[in-house]
Parts: sequence; C-alpha cells; structure tokens
Amino acid sequence: MRKIKLLILSLLICSAFAGCKLNYSFTGGSVDPKIKSISILTFPNVAPIIQPTLSQSLTEALRDKFSSQTKLTLVTKDGDLNIEGSITGYATTPEAIQGNETAALNRLTITINVKFTNKIDEKMNFEQSFSRFEEYHSNVSLAAVELSLIKDIDDELVDDVFNKAVVNW
Repeated sequence: MRKIKLLILSLLICSAFAGCKLNYSFTGGSVDPKIKSISILTFPNVAPIIQPTLSQSLTEALRDKFSSQTKLTLVTKDGDLNIEGSITGYATTPEAIQGNETAALNRLTITINVKFTNKIDEKMNFEQSFSRFEEYHSNVSLAAVELSLIKDIDDELVDDVFNKAVVNW
C-alpha cells in the first residue's frame, strides 16, 4: 500500500512539472527566445597607452564567449543584441611597496567602456565601464608577461560583460 501511495505521489509531481517550461543554462545565461542574433563591434583602443593586439584579442574573446555560451547567431551589425565600446585604459602601476621604496609587485590594469543594446527589451540596455587587473613581480619585465596578463584580464572583462548582459542573477 505504501508503494502505491509513493507511486501515485511521484506521478502527481511528474505531471505537475510536465506542463512547466524550464529554461536552464549551465552558464547561467538566459536569453529571451525572441532574441536570435548578436552583433559585437570591434573595440577601438583609445587608451593613452596603446597595446597593439589588445583591441583584436578583447573583441574576439567577447565574440567567442557569446558564440560558445549562447545559441545566438553572430552578425556583423544590427543584431537583436548589440555590444560596442572602447578600450579606455591600459596602465601599469607599482604595488606592494617595500621598505627600500621599491615595488615588489606591479599591476596591469585594463579598463573598457561598454554600450549594450537589447532591441527586444530596452530595459536591459546599459552603458558601463569595466576594469580588471593582474599583478606581476617587479623583477619580471612587462614585455615578458604582457600577453599572458592580457589574456587573463580579457577573460575576466568578458565574463563581466557577459554576466551583465545575459545573466539575470
């Protein structure tokens, strides 16, 4: 008798959820089903210090993230979602000053300004500045670690933009 009650309860629970639509993503991104495309324009580098590969690496990282983590079609312009912006800061500063007034660490900081437009739901639009940094030992030259630091910072900035644009926490 107990097994029958358990079976009936299980069937009731299953039938209750059968009519529900669950929209779940492992990335946490939720995109309205009406939204089919995204355009991500190249981020020009307008920072006082120009790193030649930064514009391309950041833009491609953004495109890769949205292509791999959503079902959106990447278009060159006029997508249902549009991301554009610029690289506004690229600076290295000394950190962790020691007793002899030398820095034990240096910090590379990259700042971007992003304008996000959602043609389907304009309440989701935003324009915001994002900034991330990575530290490196002062006994290593920036040139020796620069590309690795840029990759790490790009990844963090891309996650910030992605989360702000399509993750509704």
